[in-house]
Amino acid sequence: MSSYNADGCTGAILELSRIEKFFEMFSELENDAEEGQKQKIEEINEILDEMDEAEFYSIFTKEMFEKIDQMIEKKKLTLENAILLLKHIGYHNVIVKFFKFDFHVSSLRFRIENMITEEEKKKEGKNEKPLVDLCECNLLLSNGFISEPIISVCVTYVLKVAMSKEEGEEARKDVEMALLALSNTMYYFIEQKLYLKEIKDIVQYHQEHHNLTRLAYQSTMQFLIHRLHNDKSLESLVVNELHFAREAARELDELTKCVDWERKCGEEGEKEKETEEIALMRWIKALKLSFYNCKLWNEEYSGLINSIVQLFRATKERFGEISDQCIYLLKTADDRDMKIDGLVKGGAIDLVLEEIQQPTLNKDKVKVYTSFLMNVSRRLKEKGDDEKKKVERKMLKRKVFEKMEEEGYENCVIGLCHHVCEGLFGDYYLIENCPDYFVYL
Repeated sequence: MSSYNADGCTGAILELSRIEKFFEMFSELENDAEEGQKQKIEEINEILDEMDEAEFYSIFTKEMFEKIDQMIEKKKLTLENAILLLKHIGYHNVIVKFFKFDFHVSSLRFRIENMITEEEKKKEGKNEKPLVDLCECNLLLSNGFISEPIISVCVTYVLKVAMSKEEGEEARKDVEMALLALSNTMYYFIEQKLYLKEIKDIVQYHQEHHNLTRLAYQSTMQFLIHRLHNDKSLESLVVNELHFAREAARELDELTKCVDWERKCGEEGEKEKETEEIALMRWIKALKLSFYNCKLWNEEYSGLINSIVQLFRATKERFGEISDQCIYLLKTADDRDMKIDGLVKGGAIDLVLEEIQQPTLNKDKVKVYTSFLMNVSRRLKEKGDDEKKKVERKMLKRKVFEKMEEEGYENCVIGLCHHVCEGLFGDYYLIENCPDYFVYL
């Protein structure tokens, strides 16, 4: 493609943008035979891998999904090739979570749901391969907009793929896609009988044989965590039988070591995150949900808190988005009344005491750190009936007090009051009560 400068002279040949490449190749699909279409879609999928969120929004509008639907209707795009494209679009939708995604209001969504229903109703000659593919597409693309009768069908058939214990890269990728699709079901109530035995088997088999990819394992745990919102009976299974905290801690530790945190932000276009980084961010989201929805704790949570602290330290300098999420995770754990002992053993209180004294803190961080410490103090002052617990609480209060004293918490309080005088920190109620909370531990 030639470009022209202000004088109308032909300039250097410009490379097409990713969006232009996509539309150029997409428009050629109608003229290709089935095999040619497949090859071109594989090339299109490679272009999609390089796109950022804004580029996706600009392409995958309702009109684009309507266009795909018309191409299927007029047999200008085979169903098999359409699925190849739609699964890849769905993969990126789930990884990034495009809330502005318009698939649910398109005719393509209803075409897929109708095809699933018709295939499922067949008594004989049911072809499960395209049925499973359609179910995966529906789960990957529909962010909370699947008809109730369809969700149970989709979960049932996609779980069959997820249960596969076949070895080999291709089989592992199929299982990963199936579990990724299942993880995109946070908005639905799903009966235990449809999934519980299978998901439990998938998790426990992986814990013994390590057969899943990192993303697949994370997706499995996320599927279960989503269920906790509507089904508290799962808490003991998640916490005590499947050892969620222990497993999450191990995964965070390994992922923290795997990701190259020293690379420059924006390297390689800033669009392509490492697979490990994607899995790590999804673990963070799952942890946030688990802290909100799960009241049950065990000793393994101290290790999890420590893993979050170590991730914060690894990402603080270059990856502020992740380190901020770590702090809010610790704040959420504190708010949900995680045992103070777990916060102490995990190093959360040490970390907050270190960070709150940094000279460059912004207003939001000051609020989060101060609220964290005040909440710890409040809970330490609560009275219990059990004499043994009273003794344990007194010892713990002393341990926390010594840490605060060692880290110079008085200076911290003075510093926060100074922020108030400068108008940096607007929560006067919080600041006025800081001395009371800290001094009278």
